[in-house]
Amino acid sequence: FNQTSYDYYFKPKPGDLIEIFRVGYKHWAIYIGSGFVVHLVVNGDSSCSLPAPGEMGVVMKEKLEDVVGGDRWRINNYLDKKHKPQQIYTIVKQAVGFIGTRLPYNLVSSNCEHFATDLRYGKSTSLQVGGQRKTERSFRSAAEIRVSRLRSAHSNKTALHHETSSKHYIYHHHTRNMKH
Repeated sequence: FNQTSYDYYFKPKPGDLIEIFRVGYKHWAIYIGSGFVVHLVVNGDSSCSLPAPGEMGVVMKEKLEDVVGGDRWRINNYLDKKHKPQQIYTIVKQAVGFIGTRLPYNLVSSNCEHFATDLRYGKSTSLQVGGQRKTERSFRSAAEIRVSRLRSAHSNKTALHHETSSKHYIYHHHTRNMKH
């Protein structure tokens, strides 16, 4: 037994999937380096427990040891033979970009495992839910989410502006015609 092989097997590298064994289920995170993981949590805790329907999750960056607590954990890049992992830089950059983002949480289609596998492979998958069930890519990059929020905010303002302008025009046009 030598230390190097121990580190290779037990010391996560940036981009690794971390599987944490909770009572009755598994929690998943993505390792980003320096002892930190990024993961999708519900109710501000590190459990993938049963959320209420329509509940939102939030992406958090925390120390791996804090997320694991007293539970067992392992590095489990279980889809590496099936899907080519994205580049480490891409995985970590996307993960960091999601920190603080609120995302819809759904046990069947967008849980913590879906989130972590989507970051590593660009495909969200969860073995916990119905075997090899695949879902469409459900997590867009944080940048895409921000852009779509900005677009909808902009289009709402524009629509409001057009609505106000036409009311203004109709009002003035109407009152001008009434005076004649």
